[in-house]
This record gives sequence, C-alpha cells and structure tokens, in this order.
Amino acid sequence: MIHPLVEYFRCPEHVAVLGRGGQLPPEAGYFRFGAATCYGRQSAGEPSPDPVGSLVDAAASVSVANGKVVLPFELAEAVDNLRHEQYPEAQRAIEHISTFNLSHAAYYLVRPLLSVGLRKHLQRLHWRGWREIPFPAWPVDTSVETLMRQAVGLALERGGVEEFPFIWFWPEGAPAAVMMTHDVEGPSGVAFCGDLMDLDARNGIRSSFHVVPDAPWSSRVSTKQLVADLKRRGFEVNVHDLTHDGHLFRNRDRFLRHATAINARGREFGSRGFRSGAMYRRQGWFASLDIAYDMSVPNVAHLEPQAGGCCTVMPFFMGHVLELPLTASQDYTVFHILGDYSTRLWQEQIDRILAQHGLISFIAHPDYLIEARARDVYTELLGLLARLRDGRGAWIAPPSEIDRWWRSRRRMRLVRHGTSWRVEGPESERARVAYARLRDGRVVYEVAA
Repeated sequence: MIHPLVEYFRCPEHVAVLGRGGQLPPEAGYFRFGAATCYGRQSAGEPSPDPVGSLVDAAASVSVANGKVVLPFELAEAVDNLRHEQYPEAQRAIEHISTFNLSHAAYYLVRPLLSVGLRKHLQRLHWRGWREIPFPAWPVDTSVETLMRQAVGLALERGGVEEFPFIWFWPEGAPAAVMMTHDVEGPSGVAFCGDLMDLDARNGIRSSFHVVPDAPWSSRVSTKQLVADLKRRGFEVNVHDLTHDGHLFRNRDRFLRHATAINARGREFGSRGFRSGAMYRRQGWFASLDIAYDMSVPNVAHLEPQAGGCCTVMPFFMGHVLELPLTASQDYTVFHILGDYSTRLWQEQIDRILAQHGLISFIAHPDYLIEARARDVYTELLGLLARLRDGRGAWIAPPSEIDRWWRSRRRMRLVRHGTSWRVEGPESERARVAYARLRDGRVVYEVAA
C-alpha cells in the first residue's frame, strides 16, 4: 500500500520514514496529534468518544527506532477516517438519511412550492445550535493538512531526513486552485443561466454548471437544450443528482437503479462529473457511478442537510473516483441561513484555504442570484477571485481540468538530477518541485525557483 506521505505529497519513498509500532487496540476514538484532531485506533492512551475535552496527544508517544519515526497509530487510517467520514458524527448522519423520516419526505414533496422565505425559516429551526458543534471546525476544517504537516515535521526533525522534496500541489507553482460551480435547481435558475454565464465570462471565470437530468420542473427536450446552450458558450456541464428528490442514498437497491440512469444521462451530457442533490452522500457508493470525479462531499457540513465533512481542502481519491470537496459555504447558506449579504465569510475561507495551498471551491446557484443584492455580492466575489488569480497566481479551472491535473500528478514521480530533483510523468512540464522545511519550529512549503 502506498505510504500516506507519498500519496499526499508525491515525495520520494525514502523520505517517508514514518511507521506504526506494535499492535493497536481494537477500540477507536478521538485523539490529538499535536494540533490535529484525529479519529482512529492508537496506543498512546485512552480513546475518547467525543472530539472535545482533554484528548490524549499521540505526539507525546512518538519514538525513533532503526532510523524510522514510530507512531502510536496508523497514519493512513487516521487520514482515511477523516477524509471518508468514518468518525461517529458523520456515521450517525449517514444512518439518519437511511431511515424514513416523515417530515423529511414531506419537505422534499412540497419543496418546489415553498418560497425561499419559508424554506429559510424551516431550515433555521432545523440548524439551531450549529455553532456549538465542535468538530469538524467551522468555517474550514484543515485537520488532514495539519496532520500531514505534523508528520513531515517529525520526518525532518527526528527521522534523519535532510530534505523533503515533493511535487507541488498545483500546476506552474500556483499557490492554490479555485473552482466555481453552479447547481441549477429550478425553472428560474434555468432562465438566469445566460446572465450568470455573462457574469462569469466578464471576469474570466471558467465555471461548471450542474444540471438535474430528470428534473420534475423540466422536460427532457428542455434539459437537452439547456445543456447544449451551456456547452455552446464554452462552459462545462455535469450531472446534478437524478431528480433532486433527497432520496438518492436512502437504500442501496434504489441507488443502484438510479445509478444506471445517472450513468446514461452523463453519457448524454458528455460529462464525467457528478454532484448529489443537497450534498447527500455515501462515499462508498460512488464507485457504482461511471464518473471520473465527484463534488458531493463538504469540508465541514454543519449547515448541510447531512452532517459531517471530509476535514481536508485537497482533492482525494475514493477508489477510481476523485473527490473535489466543497470547501467554501454555499451561496444559499451565506445569504439565507446566515443572513450575510457580503463576501466576509468567503474571504475568511479563502484566506484559510490559501494558507494550506488547497482547493477553494464554491457552489453558487443561478436560482439564488437573481435578486439584485445577491447578484451584487456574487459579482464582488468574482472580483476577489480574479484578483487572486491576477495578483497572486491562483489557478482558476473547471472541475474536469482539476481532475485531469490531479490524476496526472498521481502518476508523476521525482527523480534525482545531479544535486537536485526533476519531475517525470504526464504533464510534468507543468509540475514544479517543492520542499518542506522546518523554520522556527514550523513546517513551511517552498516551491523551487
């Protein structure tokens, strides 16, 4: 199995000097690894069923033996438990969507008839107390990134690694990537797509529109025409659920039946990407979809119908499917749940993700940008992103290009070239060598000149 440091950084195997020591107890629980909150099995102390309180710090039990840094837990397990939502709060949320709930069924039945104001009122009642949820961290959770920095720091400080070269995360040394997507969820949203394409195009933002293929509000002919119009203008199109009724992941048999239709619609659309309705998900089921990439997993899901979150701002693989997580709050959440008609929250999230060199990904619905003040805020956001690209070199790309890059990077490798390193593999001409270094006790990343 590939070492998690090699998988994350695309570093040479000889610098991945971290391993696990001895047998682990059967019981999983929350623990700390320095500043990172983790979930899994560890031998450093008593596991906790909750992510708060006095958690045992596994960093205090790290040792060195035979040139290897020995951890009291399995690094790959800890990373996967976060990315794939294998911790208790997320698992309870999955169980909840599997059970029949009369109020949930009634809500999705009448949802198309509800005004935004009434929906907003009902959802605020549903999410009472969300600010007290301790984990994942709001407004961006970077537990995986913190964990990996801690691991690299140990390799440099205690593992005898003199330099830690790796393949930089993004092409041409970009400090971060930006992805703008639009979920089209009703007739008014369909009607506004042309104006939204104009807004994006004026700012040089190449976005992706996600269309519900068997939407009850649209005929197959109208949907086909929408897809053709979007693609004619040069925008990407991906599949958004099947009918957007909130029941896609209710049970396995139903999902597999719908997966057949979703796969067929994806071929009709000419798309390789998918996002579920309302960000409902079971990560293990996406393998049944004939897709290259998914966009259904939030980084932190306090204000999504299904709680949890993947705790990372980087893409990651779920089998053959690449997950491009949602790392910024949806426009509906910002405007209608938080009542914030500004870019304040988005700017904070951008800054936090940029500090980790991650994927800054958005959902902006044409349905909710028709109102003038919402459209003005979205236009301001586009300006922020354009300045991030023009002033700081961020890479703004549609999902298919990010998918292609991440798959190419996965196949690249670093090879010695005299006293330095070079990248070999597909698209290696766009890749850059970077180094992780210790500076004043902190791990920093630097792209080689």
